Amino acid sequence: MSNDATANLSDLVALHLPSLRRYARALTGNQTSGDQYALAALETVLADPALIADASDAKVALFNVFHMVWASSGAPVAQADSRLSAAAQAHMAELTPNSREALLLHFIEGFSLDQISAIMQIDTEEAQGLITRALHEMTGTVSGRVMVIEDEAIIAMDIIAIVEAMGHQITGVARTRKEAVALAKADMPDLILADIHLADASSGIDAVNEILGGFEQIPVIFITAFPERLLTGHRPEPAFLINKPYTEEQVRSSVSQAMFFASTETLMTKENA
Repeated sequence: MSNDATANLSDLVALHLPSLRRYARALTGNQTSGDQYALAALETVLADPALIADASDAKVALFNVFHMVWASSGAPVAQADSRLSAAAQAHMAELTPNSREALLLHFIEGFSLDQISAIMQIDTEEAQGLITRALHEMTGTVSGRVMVIEDEAIIAMDIIAIVEAMGHQITGVARTRKEAVALAKADMPDLILADIHLADASSGIDAVNEILGGFEQIPVIFITAFPERLLTGHRPEPAFLINKPYTEEQVRSSVSQAMFFASTETLMTKENA
């Protein structure tokens, strides 16, 4: 392969790597494990560049390579290194095989049924069936108490409506870091939904870090217009990261999974200015 071709391949992979790492992270429930699978997929591409270079859709091809690696390993959840991870492993056995993968690919990564078909090497009817089954198996299985950190009132109200319709209870809404920490101390939630930029220019990431410093690990879902600030590869990342503008399906899917698997590792370092 020529130097130009190698550079083009590197650019293609780099463009889609943050999404692949997010997917791998959510799929395994563990950042280290997710990154290991993503790295294995990249090594496979380096060994056979044609897998990506000759594809009509590089992102689909990259995710397909990842799935070949994932399937060959037996699709395990990360090793239980905490109570939450142990719960994830116990729940994983209850799901229809491949259903969670299809759900994540569709609602979190935004792939169409045709693209999921190509990634997972199944037909579109089976892909739709897996998504439907996953939603059925996850929704309503576990209910909990959810805290919302969001400074935009309309968005907060929308998130609350979605979460309450799923059968969960809202502990409250915080617009600043200070309010978030106080709310969590007064009423500890089972799950946190957080934006990054808050009303007083404080950080939702810092708010979450401070909250997690006082409690046992709590699953966190970030809903943000700035996902690149969390998908850097240089620090711990959230398993569930939803881009703004979001869809109801994305919120429902992420909340269902976070509640069902309870395996989200959260940010433990300060956001760089």
